[in-house]
Amino acid sequence: MKSIPHEQLSQTQSQMPQTGGFDSTLALLREGYLFITNRCQRYHTDLFETRLLFQKTICMRGPETARLFYDQERFVRQGAMPNRIKQTLFGYGGVQGLDEAAHRHRKAMLMSIMNPERIAELADLMAHRWYVALEEWQEQEEIVLFDELRPLLCRTVCEWSGVPLPADEVEKRAKQIGARIDGAGAVGPKQWRGQWARRRTEAWITDVIRDVRDGQLDPPPESALSIISHHRDRDGELLDPNVAAVELLNVLRPTMAVGRFITFAALALYEYPACRAQLQPDNEDSVEWFAQEVRRFYPFFPFVVACVRQDFTWNGYSFPEGRRVLLDLYGTNHDPQRWSRPNIFWPERFRDHKVTPFDLIPQGGGDYDINHRCAGEWITLALMKRAISLLTEEMTYTVPEQDLQVDLTHFPGHPKSGFLMSNVRKRTAESQPKQSRTTEGQATEAVA
Repeated sequence: MKSIPHEQLSQTQSQMPQTGGFDSTLALLREGYLFITNRCQRYHTDLFETRLLFQKTICMRGPETARLFYDQERFVRQGAMPNRIKQTLFGYGGVQGLDEAAHRHRKAMLMSIMNPERIAELADLMAHRWYVALEEWQEQEEIVLFDELRPLLCRTVCEWSGVPLPADEVEKRAKQIGARIDGAGAVGPKQWRGQWARRRTEAWITDVIRDVRDGQLDPPPESALSIISHHRDRDGELLDPNVAAVELLNVLRPTMAVGRFITFAALALYEYPACRAQLQPDNEDSVEWFAQEVRRFYPFFPFVVACVRQDFTWNGYSFPEGRRVLLDLYGTNHDPQRWSRPNIFWPERFRDHKVTPFDLIPQGGGDYDINHRCAGEWITLALMKRAISLLTEEMTYTVPEQDLQVDLTHFPGHPKSGFLMSNVRKRTAESQPKQSRTTEGQATEAVA
């Protein structure tokens, strides 16, 4: 763990730990995913106050503070999201910024898309696209898995959602949606590209929504495109086309973001061969444990944000109305008070660990229907489990020398090399799994 500059610890009147210095934004950029954890460890606390972007901010980690964070009587989302996140990742008017009845109504619409049968169809579509891509990968000297997954998942989720996507536009749309994800935690040119990409993707999907409403497109009634295009708000009005586009992209974009988790799964299969050896094709639990440990262990999005609804006191600490609050997703997934040996990759922990809505929160916590937990979390698990099976049962490959470091100062994280694979082949009865350079044995201590 990187050392951090010494900061004097002062106390507010309510005794909440408070970092010294005028603003901690540069420290956040320097330390990345470990920013909140570093200070929680230094101050022996699960919450403290600082300034970020010149605004007073309470930072929290751990299941107990997560339970507090998702108390809708105490926190609101409206006005909490920094503009740079809206300008790149989420857009304006989507479910992420709604509260109370408006949020529940919109969330119910999104959850209606996530039924088990439809999710199984999505996983099947991804597997089909994977097999098609595998034909091309076999002809190449090497591929970068992270890069290959973007167009593969873009084509998959558009087909599943009912969104027309001509073959000659796949790469363009995949890059645009990918730029939105990359730009969310960036500054400078990458963030500007994310803003440009948001405008382009929203204009594209807005036109698609209008075509449905004008009768030029007739998507299947169970598709995300049909459901969102025809959704009415609590007043009985159709969503503004731009807002409907934001919500449809709230299906497309997170599904494409699963490519990061799949890349991390490939990395884990390579770096932890003993854990790979424990995967059993006829035991779905072992695959799910592996997928859950990938989601817990590796960095995805670092924080979620809210604002205090009205003054309240919790455990003796004062939360003033309007105060911005960050919940540390990565830190909570590595909280030593909840997770045994949190910096060890160990899928077997899920054999006995009872997951709660507030301890395993790589995509947010709380209740799916009423809280701001990612509606696509079930999609994430389904696609990850299918991808793990594809990587281990349907293909062989060699992992060449490369830089597999995961930079914890980069939001959102991924292996630096993107995970290079060479000698990619369809698995035959005679083929055997390639051996990793990592020595087999017990789970390995790592910081990720």
